[in-house]
Amino acid sequence: MVSFQSKWRYLFMFLGVQLVVMALLSREGYQRRVSYFMRIFRKSDGVGRNLSASGSDVYANLTIVARAPSSSDVMTYCPQTSPFIRGPIHVSFPSGLTLAQVQRKNPLVVRGGRYRPPDCESRHSTAIIIPHRNREHHLKFLLYYLHPFLQRQQLNYGIYIIHQAGNYTFNRAKLMNVGFREAMREENWDCLFFHDVDLIPEDDRNTYICDANPKHAAIAMDKFGYKLPYNLYFGGVSALTPLHYLKMNGFPNNYWGWGGEDDDIGVRVSLGGMHITRPSVRVGRYKMIKHKLDKGNDINPKRFNMLAKTRQSWKLDGMNTAEYEVVRRQHRPLYTNVTVDIGTEEGLHKTPAAAKPEPVVDPAEPNQEHGKS
Repeated sequence: MVSFQSKWRYLFMFLGVQLVVMALLSREGYQRRVSYFMRIFRKSDGVGRNLSASGSDVYANLTIVARAPSSSDVMTYCPQTSPFIRGPIHVSFPSGLTLAQVQRKNPLVVRGGRYRPPDCESRHSTAIIIPHRNREHHLKFLLYYLHPFLQRQQLNYGIYIIHQAGNYTFNRAKLMNVGFREAMREENWDCLFFHDVDLIPEDDRNTYICDANPKHAAIAMDKFGYKLPYNLYFGGVSALTPLHYLKMNGFPNNYWGWGGEDDDIGVRVSLGGMHITRPSVRVGRYKMIKHKLDKGNDINPKRFNMLAKTRQSWKLDGMNTAEYEVVRRQHRPLYTNVTVDIGTEEGLHKTPAAAKPEPVVDPAEPNQEHGKS
């Protein structure tokens, strides 16, 4: 028979278990409520505030950079490694982004898309060359991320948009030849980065400076599962010094349409007595802005036959044979736009009558023309 004391013991044990369960449930509910309010707090309250655990805001810490030196300050060289580099960057594509918003977030970028660190002398000068046609939507996202990305690395840099006029088949490699020549005409750059408009860097440790050999920066794209598709791949984002460019005779001019030119360039690196360097897969990460194949940039059916002849053609087709005419040069707030007529497969002055020059136009910006080059 259960004693009176035993009954009380069981009753206290039962009440104790209930209290523990209630405490746990209350704690779980409290955590849920805290998580709920934290999610609300973290929601985007403007462009650039939509963060995630996968990386930091690319604009974080840039307010520290914005201190201009006083007249008594002695301008010393920037540190070997920038103190503003933070590693992984969160990349998303918010709707409604405008170039005017990008401009407001980058007050130290001057006309033509140029920037110098305000409180130290940069150790590196880099030109960014972006082949372009009808990709304004992608361009505004690239500029949104690329400007602060480069500022965090304390670079002296300029961004050049090389826009193919008309509606003839797109020629990325020839536009890169144009970009090299036009950028070097403005400044004696140490390094030139040739950058697809739809690729966003995801780690600022991927420094936009040149190596002793040509560098392939976009080693790990999300569209390839963040892996290098094959060893000779040299597409997306690559970097050359002027000397590298001269050694390989620049880029081929005869790849009209999509495909083949990246592999041709990779072969040229080897033929020029150099080899490809790359950052680590962890650092050289890029996110691609999803899109369909562009109109006027159909797959090049001749690319494999042309690649087979690179060893015979590379000295005959490249920077030494690049013909073009500058239609318009515009120094816009966030970039320098160079609109060019690069002709057709038949030559420079064989452009069909329907292919009229069409400069990059953004309704948010004034049309600033600065004449022919």
